[in-house]
Amino acid sequence: MDGLASGRGLCLKQFFIGLLGKWKFAVLPAIIKLGFWGAGAVALLDSSTIPVPMDVILAAYVWNDKAHFWGYCLMAAVGSAIGGLLPYGLGRAGGELFLLKRVNRARYERMRARFESQEFLAMMIPSMLPPPTPWKAFVFAAGVFEMRVLPFMLAVFCGRMVRWLVLSLLVLKLGPGAVDVVAHHALTAVGIVGVLAVGGFAWWWIRRRAGRTGGREFEKEISNGE
Repeated sequence: MDGLASGRGLCLKQFFIGLLGKWKFAVLPAIIKLGFWGAGAVALLDSSTIPVPMDVILAAYVWNDKAHFWGYCLMAAVGSAIGGLLPYGLGRAGGELFLLKRVNRARYERMRARFESQEFLAMMIPSMLPPPTPWKAFVFAAGVFEMRVLPFMLAVFCGRMVRWLVLSLLVLKLGPGAVDVVAHHALTAVGIVGVLAVGGFAWWWIRRRAGRTGGREFEKEISNGE
């Protein structure tokens, strides 16, 4: 009986996998024809539920409409930020119990402290990295550690935008085969996006500090004037 039940369960699983594959191959071509909106829809699908070869699809978009490559990157980044809300929400709803079953409380608190100290970069950098980066795991963790929604979406958007702009520039230079270049030189790609991330964060931090300093000086001038 156990063997029969196991066999039925396996057949049912294979049935749903086959159905999902057929659905994906039926729906994706229709979505892709939507242009900019299609890029956003495919990215939303990829980030929320069904993994799709997003880099390959975006490379095709860019190669066929080189003049508007930035538009596809923009819409794909927006779609990815919105789609990421599903695994983020799952993590926020009950992810703490899920994590605590796999790590002890002390390690959990260390993970939380590390994430909260640099949560924006902790979400932005994985969003920039190419596969096989376990991106959804980072999204789930952002929900578990209660990262605010708007900073979460902004971090995903910025990371994806950087990643796909770099990919688009490579496609414009090398052709659609640039996707394979990124896949086979993932460490180089990681180094590039890492440098970009550090440079961007440094620029943001300097601007933020300058803004605070300027605000304090302005307040002093007003106080002296009074």
